[in-house]
Amino acid sequence: MINTVKTKFLVLYRRLISSIAFYPSMIMLSFLIASMVMISFEDNKTTQWLIDKAPYLVINNADTARSMLSTMIGGLISLMVFSFSMVMMILNQASSNFSPRLLPGLVSDKRNQIVLGAYLGSIVYNIIVLMSVLPEGNKYTLNGFSILIGMVMAISCLGAFIYFIHTISSGIQINNILEGIFNTTKNKLEQLLEEESKDPNIPDINEDDWTYIRSVDAGYYQGVDLKGLLEFCQDKKVNIKVIPHKGEYLLPNVDLFAVDKSIKEEDRSDLRSNFLFSDNRDIAENYSLGIKQITEVGIKAMSPGINDPGTAVMTIDYLTELLALRMQIDQIEVYYSDDNTHSLQLQTESFKSMLYYMLAAYRQYCKHDIILMEKIVLMLKYLLDQKANTQQYYVIIKDQLKVIKEDIDSYISNSTDKKRLSSLIEQCIS
Repeated sequence: MINTVKTKFLVLYRRLISSIAFYPSMIMLSFLIASMVMISFEDNKTTQWLIDKAPYLVINNADTARSMLSTMIGGLISLMVFSFSMVMMILNQASSNFSPRLLPGLVSDKRNQIVLGAYLGSIVYNIIVLMSVLPEGNKYTLNGFSILIGMVMAISCLGAFIYFIHTISSGIQINNILEGIFNTTKNKLEQLLEEESKDPNIPDINEDDWTYIRSVDAGYYQGVDLKGLLEFCQDKKVNIKVIPHKGEYLLPNVDLFAVDKSIKEEDRSDLRSNFLFSDNRDIAENYSLGIKQITEVGIKAMSPGINDPGTAVMTIDYLTELLALRMQIDQIEVYYSDDNTHSLQLQTESFKSMLYYMLAAYRQYCKHDIILMEKIVLMLKYLLDQKANTQQYYVIIKDQLKVIKEDIDSYISNSTDKKRLSSLIEQCIS
């Protein structure tokens, strides 16, 4: 029961922080509390001190204060509406020109959320301060300091708007989008590579000894609660092997995990509660999703409606480096209990499957383009020279070179181009 609640909380937490409304809501709540604190603790001495030290900063007339606050509220609302409209327009453009799968990453950009939160917070703050201005107020009863802070917030929002324009205009550029996806995916791969170097070998357990447990729920498998499963391994003296890989969509009644000895039904339910299912997929948690997103951008760039080979070449460059890192990682991630007596095995998407589906998509749209086909061959040639976790990876790459050669023979009509590519492939295969 505790694990189920904990898992649901983790899923809810991920949904909240990935929402475009999360940070703006938190900032708005902070400004609301700040406005109430300011009004509650401000007294005549504070206003009088401001009048004595900097009288030009204090509004000591109720009508002027109401007019000023109302103007700032109306202006900030207009600024916020314009900014939100621009965000929606940018998201629509990104979905049409690049890939709909990029939208979660653009929406979750913290910089834009903070700017929008500053708008909302300033509006709420000034509304609360406006409510505190009494019609019969005079220079001694007006909250001069609170009004001054509200004016400073409004002026700061103008600066935030300029920053917003800069970030939104640079964030939609495909170079920056691809670089962001690449860096996030690369960091995840390097993290896995570092963790893998510390792990001992996988325990040798007879395949017949595993008991397979089936799934109950459907959804995108996003990972597990590592701490909860490792504690279970140590307490129950079992080894656990997770069957699906991150990002895979699971249907009910398919193999979810296996244990190396029989366990009770309540223990099975307890184990299932440590699996995270969600509709949202995060690159930072699943490197294969980042590779797929970069591939989708490259394929979209080569579609007849866009026809942007420069972007497609850029995606292949990024994918080359990511695949070189992926070749150094095993198919299985292994984690051990605190006493190092029992293990948890997590599956990753196989290198063969990842490379095949990626190149199959490129071949569909690029098989007529000599530049891109040569770029793909050079990518595979580079990978053959890189360090690999297993020699089987090199066999997989050579198999893909043979598949590409078939497309070249069928779709490249120019004899010189065909000879050039065929010669390059023969050098790699031989």
